[in-house]
Amino acid sequence: MEMKGLGLIVGMVSMAVMWYECQASSNLHPLILVPGSGGNQLEARLTDGYKPSSLLCSRSYPPFKDKEGWFRLWFRPALLVSPFTQCFADRMMLYYDPQLDDYVNTPGVETRVPSFGSTRSLLYLDPHLKRVTAYMGALVKALEHMGYVDGKTLFGAPYDFRYGLAADGHPSRVGSQFLEDLKDLIEKASTSNGGKPVILVSHSLGGLFVLQLLNRNPPSWRQKFIKHFVALATPWGGAVQEVHNLASGYTLGAPLVDPLLVRGQQRSSESNLWLIPSPKVFGAQPFAVTLNATYTANDVVQFLHDIGFSEGIHPYQSRIVPLLERLPAPAVPVTCIFGSGVKTAETLFYDESGFDKQPEIVYGDGDGTVNMVSLEALQLEWVDQQNQPLKTIRIEGASHISIFQDEKAVNRIVKEISGINSDIHHVKSLIDQ
Repeated sequence: MEMKGLGLIVGMVSMAVMWYECQASSNLHPLILVPGSGGNQLEARLTDGYKPSSLLCSRSYPPFKDKEGWFRLWFRPALLVSPFTQCFADRMMLYYDPQLDDYVNTPGVETRVPSFGSTRSLLYLDPHLKRVTAYMGALVKALEHMGYVDGKTLFGAPYDFRYGLAADGHPSRVGSQFLEDLKDLIEKASTSNGGKPVILVSHSLGGLFVLQLLNRNPPSWRQKFIKHFVALATPWGGAVQEVHNLASGYTLGAPLVDPLLVRGQQRSSESNLWLIPSPKVFGAQPFAVTLNATYTANDVVQFLHDIGFSEGIHPYQSRIVPLLERLPAPAVPVTCIFGSGVKTAETLFYDESGFDKQPEIVYGDGDGTVNMVSLEALQLEWVDQQNQPLKTIRIEGASHISIFQDEKAVNRIVKEISGINSDIHHVKSLIDQ
């Protein structure tokens, strides 16, 4: 009898736990992850119009493709070996077409983004090197532990991060299509979850896209479909690291790659112009110093000319500058989470060798990629916005990427999302204002 009674109690407890987990899962707001630059896989296919820069880069490389000719362009370990780095750079290049007033792929290169709507291409960048190329895997696992399910309550919004957006009156075909796809995903995620509004969680560049999406749609749409916007490590006003990329090329410390091999590709990326330090945020703080000149965010046009990238001046002035002049409050609750206390490039010093040589760097505070003044920009920008709930969370020691891999950082992000789901966070944000 005692054993039967004990078994009955255990059974009742198990049923109660299952009921609680079911209730917790059903109470979750749908959540969409929007990655940062380089944070999802890209695939490419070469057509007859492709002109290789060398025999090594012919259409037969890489040898492994699917039956329709598609292969993974980003990320592949081979790009870290110099002969193949050039192939990668050639195929990743964008070109600004003055007649179209828009950016296009290298002739003969078609690209696509796999697994839109799913988190699959956000977990890692190379399925054969999951641990080495891990990205959002730890966060996704923690969200699944909360009860989120990929494709049902949890979604991914990967995109072609080489492309950006442009100011009103200028086309941006690829970036604008991504905003349309993201809007459609938001609406479908909400509808399939009983009309619950969506939590948007972005990383880095993804946060700039999300803010643009929110402000390009009417307040009624935001009120209906957006529960909360959680922005992780977002460069609201750009980053000095981007100056390094454009001036001298940057390889994330990969020892076998000449930075000059990838500099042309990095300059060609539309989104990289968007990440140049903004005058509004960086002001008169010098970001680069040479023997003959000192450059601040107010001198970007001269800087682009002096580094030999004059072709970037017109698109920067006409398409990008208007985007940098304002950071409009979207009137939906926003939480900014970012790392601090990680040395971050603040001023680059170039000697007589010029921009083809890597600079000496003076470091300041930030997350190792984005400067603190940029991570905190919304606090100053929205200080007088009475109808804009804003919460800021610093995680000491969390870098731009380790914010997804450090257990303390992941737990803090998940705690915030849990609070948003329970509405505790929303009430607290309103009180804090």
